[in-house]
Amino acid sequence: MDTDSHSNILESQIRELYARLVWTHKTQEKCADILFRRNNRIKILQIILSALTTTGIMVAVFGDNKIAGIISAVLSAILFGINTYLKDYDLGEIAQKHANSASDLWNMRELYLSLLTDVKMGRLTPDEITIKRDTLQDELYHIYKGSPRTISKAYKEATLGLKTKEEMYFTDDEIDTLLPANLRKLI
Repeated sequence: MDTDSHSNILESQIRELYARLVWTHKTQEKCADILFRRNNRIKILQIILSALTTTGIMVAVFGDNKIAGIISAVLSAILFGINTYLKDYDLGEIAQKHANSASDLWNMRELYLSLLTDVKMGRLTPDEITIKRDTLQDELYHIYKGSPRTISKAYKEATLGLKTKEEMYFTDDEIDTLLPANLRKLI
């Protein structure tokens, strides 16, 4: 087999690895977003339940209102249940782990893209491509190993973002609007 055939086979594999990495990165990002939103909603709910419970107790004690006391007791029980559930489950911390993982994966995604660029330009021999691929794969393994598992909703949102909304892609016009005039492709 000649050098070009080897390079083409390696390029094909690296393209596949790149695509999987893009998907995983986007899924980790979406998971972080989902969990941050969920955490914020729960915190707001806790504040509201605390305020309603406190107000109800004040009304029950100072206003001698039995119904307010009953409602306050129910709200307090709900708040207790939420707090008990969240005692060992810090959504903010988990969301931050997903965000950190997404950041690490973003860097790897860009390294794979640079490798693909070098391969396409013919700057590397098949042996050099193999060495770089293996090095990146080892680094990626360690990132994956330390990454938290994602939720199915994050995968669905990543799929929508990548396939329908094209969140990872730009047209030449869009890129040109982000660049200074002297670096634009379309003048």
